[in-house]
Parts: sequence; C-alpha cells; structure tokens
Amino acid sequence: MSKVFKVEIGGRELSFETGRLAQQANGSVLVRHGESAVLVTAVISDNEREGIDFLPLTVDYKEMAYASGRIPGGFFRREIGRPSDKETLTSRFIDRPLRPLFPKGIKNEIQIIATVLSGDLEVDPDMTALNGAAAALEMSDIPFLGPVAAVRVGKVDGQLVVNPTNSQLKESTLNLIVAGAPQGLVMVEGGGRMAQEEEVLEALFFAQEHLKPILDLLGRMREEIGLPKRSVVKPDYGDLPQKIEALARDRILAAVTHLEKKARQQGMDLVRQEVLEALAQEVEGREKEAGAILQEIQKRTVREMVLREQRRLDGRSFADVRAITCEIGMLSRTHGAAVFTRGDTQALAVATLGTPSDEQKIETLTGETFKSFMLHYNFPPYSVGETRMLRGPGRREIGHGALAERAISQVLPTAEEFPYTIRIVSEILSSNGSSSMATVCGASLALMDAGVPIKAAVAGVAMGLIREGDQVAVLSDILGDEDQLGDMDFKVAGTAEGITALQMDIKMTGLTREIMAQALSQARDARLHILGKMNEVIDAPSLTLKEHAPKIIVLTINPDKIREVIGPGGKVVKSIVAATGVKIDIEDDGRIHISSATQSAADEAIRIINEIIAEPEVGKTYLGKVKKIMDFGAFVEIMPGTDGLVHISELEHHRVNAVTDVLKEGDEVMVKVLEADRQGKIRLSRKALIPYDGPEPQPSERRPGRVHKDRPR
Repeated sequence: MSKVFKVEIGGRELSFETGRLAQQANGSVLVRHGESAVLVTAVISDNEREGIDFLPLTVDYKEMAYASGRIPGGFFRREIGRPSDKETLTSRFIDRPLRPLFPKGIKNEIQIIATVLSGDLEVDPDMTALNGAAAALEMSDIPFLGPVAAVRVGKVDGQLVVNPTNSQLKESTLNLIVAGAPQGLVMVEGGGRMAQEEEVLEALFFAQEHLKPILDLLGRMREEIGLPKRSVVKPDYGDLPQKIEALARDRILAAVTHLEKKARQQGMDLVRQEVLEALAQEVEGREKEAGAILQEIQKRTVREMVLREQRRLDGRSFADVRAITCEIGMLSRTHGAAVFTRGDTQALAVATLGTPSDEQKIETLTGETFKSFMLHYNFPPYSVGETRMLRGPGRREIGHGALAERAISQVLPTAEEFPYTIRIVSEILSSNGSSSMATVCGASLALMDAGVPIKAAVAGVAMGLIREGDQVAVLSDILGDEDQLGDMDFKVAGTAEGITALQMDIKMTGLTREIMAQALSQARDARLHILGKMNEVIDAPSLTLKEHAPKIIVLTINPDKIREVIGPGGKVVKSIVAATGVKIDIEDDGRIHISSATQSAADEAIRIINEIIAEPEVGKTYLGKVKKIMDFGAFVEIMPGTDGLVHISELEHHRVNAVTDVLKEGDEVMVKVLEADRQGKIRLSRKALIPYDGPEPQPSERRPGRVHKDRPR
C-alpha cells in the first residue's frame, strides 16, 4: 500500500513515497523535490560473504537521459558502460555518510541503487538521491544506525540559502553539501569563493538546523512503516583479545613509536608474527580474527599515547606541518611541471595547455556542457610500496581529482584573459597522508610554472581529530595512520585570502562548534605556512609560456565574415591550416583562436585572414584581377571574394568604344575605390590613376565615374 511523507525544505516540498514501486527490494522509495524524481532501492543478500573484514556495501547513482527528455549520445544510444564523473561523485556522496552508520559485523552484500527518473533543470537530484537512500534503509530490514539526511547550502547576496537552485549557485559564494545525523554532522563536501573560516562555520551549523525536519520525518517513517531490523551477530572472540593484548600491548607501543612509516610497518609486522607464533594453537584457523584484534589494540594504544603524551606518531606537535620541498621546471617538453613533497607524501603535477577544441564535452541531464579545465589524479601502486594491476581510475581517484579541481578552479583566469584549455595530471609518487592536498599544492605550482595567470597560489592541508571524553586533539597535516585511527578527516584548501574547497568525514558524534572552529583556525595557519614554502620557489606566474606550449592569438572579426574565412566545405580555412601549420578554432560570435608552435606561423595566418575579411576603403588603391567583362564595364576582384565594377567610362580619360579594347579577363590592373555602399556594391576607377593633360571637361559632359542605369553607349 502506497504511503507518502512530506516536508518543506528551502521553500520546496520534499516527498517520500513508498509501497508503490520496486516492492521486491528490502527498501524502496520514490523521492520528489521540485520536478526531480529519484527511485532509490536498498537490497541485502541472504548469504554472508566468508573471509571478509570489511562492509560489502555498493552504492550506484544513475542519471537516465529520459529523465530530462533526451536521447543519449554515442553509437548505442543508451546508458551503458562507465558511469560519468558526476554519477561517480554522487555515488561517493551517498556512500560516505551512510557507511559509518552500519553496525560492525555485517558480511551480507548490501546494494543501494539511485535512479533519476525525472530531472529538474534547476534542482540537482544528488541531495534528493542521498535522502532517498537514507529513507530506503530506514524502512528496510537492513541493519542501519540512522537516520541521516543531507542538504546543500549556498550563499547568495550575503544570505545563506538551503538547497539553492542551479541559477542561484551561479551567483553563490558557497556550495556545500552537508550530511548529518541527530547527533551531529557526518560529512561535508564543497567549496567557496575565498570563503572565510567563520563563514564556513556558520554555513555548517545553518545546515544542521535545516537537517532536523528531514531527520524527524525519517524517524517518523521508520516508526510507522519500518520493518524490524535483522540482527547482527557480533563475532565472539572468547578470551583471545585478552591473551593477545597481554602479549602484544607493550610490543605494539614500541613499534608505533618509530618515527618512520616503514619502520612502524615493519615493527607491527614483527609483532603480528610473534603473536601468531606464541599463540599458535589458540589462533590456528583464526588468523584474520587475531589480525583484527591486533588492529584494534594498535588503534587504542596510539590514541591513548597521543592524548596522554601530547605527541604524535612521527614526533610532531599537534599543529606542526611536515618538512616541505618544492621544485618546478624539471621536465623540458612539458608546458609546466612541479614536484611537491611534504614528509613522505609526494605529488608530481604536470600542466598541459591546449586550444579551445580540446575542451571536454560532457553529457548531463541539462544537456551538453564543455569543460576547459580538467584535473586528473593518479594513484599508482608503487606510491604505497604495493604491487597490483594498473586499471582505469577508481572512485577514490575521481573523487580526489574533483576535490583538487574545485580548489584550483576558483583562481583560474577567464577565457578572455587566457584562451587556453588547461589540463593538470597529478601523479602520486609517494603517499603517507593527504595526497589530494599535495595535488592541490603541486597543481598550483605547475600552473605558475606554465605561465597561467592564476589569481593567487592555492595550498591544502588535511586535519585530523582524536577525542576521548573531554580530551581533544586536533592534528594538522595528518599521516595515513592518523587518518585510520582518528575520528575525523578534514581537508581544507584555499589561498591566503580564503577557502576554495573542503571535504570532511566524521566518524564520531557530538562534534561541537568549538572543535570545528579550532580545526578551521589550525588549518588556516597550516595553509599559510605551506603557501610560504611554495612562494619561496615561485611567488607569481611566469611572464612567458614555455617553448613548446602553443601560442594562441584571438582574432575578432565581424560574424558575417565567418563564412568567408571558412569557405565552401571548409576549403578556405583548410588551405590556411595547410599553408601555415597552425590550428584554427572559429566561434559563432566572430572569435577566431589561432594556435601555433611559432609566432611567425601565427602571424602569417593572421595576415591571410585579414586579407580575406578586409573591407575596401574609399580612396585606396588596389591591384586587382579582371574576373568578368561586360558591355558596360569590367568586374575586378580587389580582395579574395570581393569584386568591384570599373564602368566603361572609368577605363580611360578618352571615350572607350568597347571594354575589351582596354581589358581582358585575367588581366591585373591597378584600380582606385570611388565608392562602397552598404549593399556591398563597389565602384572602381582605372582612369583615376592615369595622368591626364587634356582640357578640363565641360559642364554638359558626363561626369567621370558616374554609374548610369541605362546601357553603355
């Protein structure tokens, strides 16, 4: 039986309908917001996966082209194959706040599928899908410690707005996705236009207030129609944890106090080996259980050490940033390159400049869009000392690249200021915490090395948090181990002026405003420190492009002349490219982008185009070619595609009986422009350029150069 629950958010109704569609799923809901409609299903398998130590959760978000009345592009004309970056990123947005709320011990496959059935061109369906996933889990029998809900926050004309429209987001100085539970925030993703820390803090807790009506509604849905939850059998380790802790605790403490990452890993490997050997009979066949117990003891030991001794794994204080080195210009053929190293984390960022035709075409619910800036993040296995097959980018790589792209995009020049398509590739050469923020720093350096006139340098830092009761430690520039054992991963990127991007995942409840304020303040101090180190290497964009970078010149012509530059079937523009070796992109508004490896080739292309589009000037002399002979005169081409008439009376100072007595087709002749009217008719004269010593013409005589409508004498 169908049932609908409604709540108003941001002046628009958010409704959840259940019991009507996809009824064989464990939980299904049709969520509507504006004209968006998203069907979200949650299904759990009946069989457990043996031998796993992770939550087997899969989240897939899919935008169907029919949702906005479109037919997909491509040969097959259907939504198949690899998901778009937008779909991948939205799947991550849905996954991140849900995953921590599943009870430990679930080994059954769980799949959440969100399908956009109707797309509102003004309301992005991503938040609708996330709220739908939470509702489907709440109503199902799948174990879930919800509810959780999400909203988007913008700031338009100085006022915070919940779930702003796409039109409002174009003017907004903030764009934050915020997810939260009744106990507090659990996930943040977004960016701003040089936003201040207090501004971000205000937006986060503004969002928390607007989450409450959705959370209350989800709670009511669970009470009224929710199914009883399946029980989760927690593993019974017996007295094995006590035996392992008694044997391993001191050894773990000694292992984790090594300052070097590799030494800590080797120390823990040795502890694991010694424990398994000492308890061989007790752990036989239970090696994975013993490993999980050791990890839990390690986590607890390190957290206690940090809070008790106020000391981190590598010996730093809470606010210290690891040693930083920067290098630029080490690759001779690239357009810009930089290596950014912070502790054991190292990123090589390479910038490539292209022409407008290199823009990326993207199909979305709203139609085709084009991107002139792309940032791609690669995480090869050697960066963490591992071996595995090289595949295409996974969700993590796409998510980290999108975060860094958002951080950098706020400082890029406009197309009018810098008419290039820009691509940055970040190769993570070594990773020990916050490689995405190292990518931001490396990308900023590479752009300046390439000569891209960015507005300011951008840096990023990852913050961590450990909290036990009233004891709180906010950690700057966290290590990989600190990320795993901590309660928060908070990445902040920006310029010296303000924040351009942030991402936060929270694993604890009760995050207070005071803790968030401290984290933002500490992140700003760390960011300014990193920017200072970067400025020591390069503090402003290079004034010239690299030798191998394309030279792009923008020529603006009358749009009516575009067809003359292109020519029939593209014949003219192809001939220019063949003659000069340049690349030409022509816009409908009359802008012509000429890109070339050399300035001389670009200058030659400009000269040819200027000749094609040139307008005849009255009084100016041209060397023309006779194209056609008529009884009353000759048509002479004075520019490519531009003809004018030399009337028979303008051939000589004396009377001419026949045009062919003076000119023949194919002759080259010097002529002067007497008149050029708005209809494109051009009057030319040959005799105006011939010296004349005869008598002055009488008033009754016909005036030279005048065109008569009657036939020639």
